[in-house]
Amino acid sequence: MESRLVIYNTLTRQKERFEPLHAPNVGMYVCGPTVYGDPHLGHARPAITFDLVFRYLKHLGYKVRYVRNITDVGHLEHDADEGEDKIAKKARLEQLEPMEIAQYYTNRYHQAMDALNVLRPSIEPHATGHIIEQQQLVQQILDNGFAYESNGSIYFDIEAYNKRSKERRREGEKAWPAYGVLSGRSLENIKDASRELDGVGEKRNQADFALWKKAQPEHIMRWPSPWSDGFPGWHCECTAMGRKYLGEEFDIHGGGMDLVFPHHECEIAQAQAAMGHPAVKYWMHNNMLTINGQKMGKSYNNFITLEQFFTGNHPLLEKAYAPMTIRFFVLSAHYRGTVDFSNEALVAAEKGLEKLMNAISDLERLSSASSCHDDKQQCDPETEKVVKTLRQRCYDAMNDDFATPQVISYLFEACTTINKLVDHKATICADCLKELKEVMHLFTFDILGLRSQESGDRSQEREEAFGKVVDMVLELRAKAKADKDWATSDKIRDELAAAGFEVKDTKDGVTWKLNK
Repeated sequence: MESRLVIYNTLTRQKERFEPLHAPNVGMYVCGPTVYGDPHLGHARPAITFDLVFRYLKHLGYKVRYVRNITDVGHLEHDADEGEDKIAKKARLEQLEPMEIAQYYTNRYHQAMDALNVLRPSIEPHATGHIIEQQQLVQQILDNGFAYESNGSIYFDIEAYNKRSKERRREGEKAWPAYGVLSGRSLENIKDASRELDGVGEKRNQADFALWKKAQPEHIMRWPSPWSDGFPGWHCECTAMGRKYLGEEFDIHGGGMDLVFPHHECEIAQAQAAMGHPAVKYWMHNNMLTINGQKMGKSYNNFITLEQFFTGNHPLLEKAYAPMTIRFFVLSAHYRGTVDFSNEALVAAEKGLEKLMNAISDLERLSSASSCHDDKQQCDPETEKVVKTLRQRCYDAMNDDFATPQVISYLFEACTTINKLVDHKATICADCLKELKEVMHLFTFDILGLRSQESGDRSQEREEAFGKVVDMVLELRAKAKADKDWATSDKIRDELAAAGFEVKDTKDGVTWKLNK
């Protein structure tokens, strides 16, 4: 199928036809976690969003190299250029090595992402493993006149950068984006926002940002450089690692909306200053998850970890929620819209996911039934219309900037049709049944990345109820045998075998198991 995918580009503030730089190859870089604490719901949204993008691009036939980094150095408190490194601070408080903290929480992040059925990226580089590449980037920016040294630290010179931008525009040359092009902020606004940092003293302009920081004596994480023993600025890592693994120009750079400024704004300026041209064609940002209208995050002290969602162990949670409920909750809203947390919303997501999975389970049973015929007239008109249009409608929604809520609504329409088929209120031919099954599986499992999964308590309840029903059927079989009704006894055994149950008569009684 020809791709008609359009993506909303934060840089141009409009939807654009997706045309890769080097089709069929696609390069995608997404900002990963800073690993100093357990992953929370705010981490789940970008991971699930760009997992969806990754899955869909691969489904369309693109060869995707997906790079998602691990920040394990350089991210200072309050996302500023001063303060303690977040990981080093955690290590100090826990009396551990910083890399112990980084490794532990990287493992925890992976465990949570696996539970959410988030595919691993093609490459997962760590900032500490790319110090040389970051130093090379800093040196290029210095050599090109867009940075300066101050007391062993290197800062990006925003005024020099913007001066070049104005000169290029006057000369009629190819545009040189001014600092603020992504966020829409002017340098004056940025200066106003930075006045509280006026006492720092090292910067020429308080809007300038660190490319390399000289480490103070108490700073644990440090590396030698031409300028000082220190560490790279937070913004450097993504520019350096993106260039290393995806080239000087690549297709998609993604992350949360909170990274537009300053992180991604600084990345744009760094790449332009180092290479003389932009590095990224499409900038994609998912919106925030909120609690009572406030962003969820560690710095706000209002976050709920993913493990707490899975166990229900948090004062704001009324119960535990399975990982697939969380994934369905995230996908039920468009990635560019805000989502406010509530137990009511999660319960609705849980019911919606159950409805979808039950319908697919019913569809499996319909597919194995022998009552369908090849004659297309066996389809009633309404069923035929739903089935014949479902695939294209789902594709149209996905191609419109990954409109997952619309996809889910179409799948729910199909669920209604499946329920009618189960209740013998509609008919379907074999070809349409095959098409319906393929489309439901494709979009539910392969593209949306959902899978059948229940919370532990609910799963146990169903398993117990399931066992009681089977035991009741076997009691009816035992009664038939006692009455010497061999035909009924054999029929029950054969029907159970056909459904996948293995029944054995032993001297101690009847045993059964379900062969999965």
